[in-house]
Amino acid sequence: MTSSPKVIRLLVVDDHHVVRSGIAASVGLEDDLEVAAEAENPAQAVALAREHRPHVILLDLRMPDGGGLAAAAELRNAAPESRVLMFTTFDGDEDVYRAMQAGAYGYLLKSAPRDELLAAIRAVAAGQRYLPPALAARLASRVSAQNLSAREIEVLRYVGRGRANKQIGAELGISEETVKRHVSNIIAKMGVSDRAQATSEAIRRGIIHLE
Repeated sequence: MTSSPKVIRLLVVDDHHVVRSGIAASVGLEDDLEVAAEAENPAQAVALAREHRPHVILLDLRMPDGGGLAAAAELRNAAPESRVLMFTTFDGDEDVYRAMQAGAYGYLLKSAPRDELLAAIRAVAAGQRYLPPALAARLASRVSAQNLSAREIEVLRYVGRGRANKQIGAELGISEETVKRHVSNIIAKMGVSDRAQATSEAIRRGIIHLE
């Protein structure tokens, strides 16, 4: 286990100024924590990570100018000694799984109390993985379930937008029959009875996000 630095420097990445300000205010009360920089999009985050070399990067999962998952990978390359802690409103098991696969050290919901946020930051700075028990259980459930293929997820996104099989086939350059097979596989793997339930369950689990 890595020992935590005396003062943990943070980079806060969120497109909402109010969120960044709230985190800075909370962290400012702690002797061992400081916000070294704030970024409102992934491009800023990468530049500031290179400049400040923070111990922990608090990263929102979804931002208008680019997703947190892609940003996590870029940040690992830009500042490999920094550790990413996802801090988001999205609690689907697929969201958690993808974040951890992208290299995040921890995952915390914005609804978490202040004490838990501080504990998560300190744990990640010390080289520990941090997942609240409820999210850890969802992640375990996701890993044990049948996985959808990349193509099935692509089809599911179109299903979620209300597209018919023929339209989906035209968009993806595949036959309508192939789309039907994908939809049948999706329904079977997800354990639901129809397209509407598949969409609802996919949104709940974070497999797809409808803008």
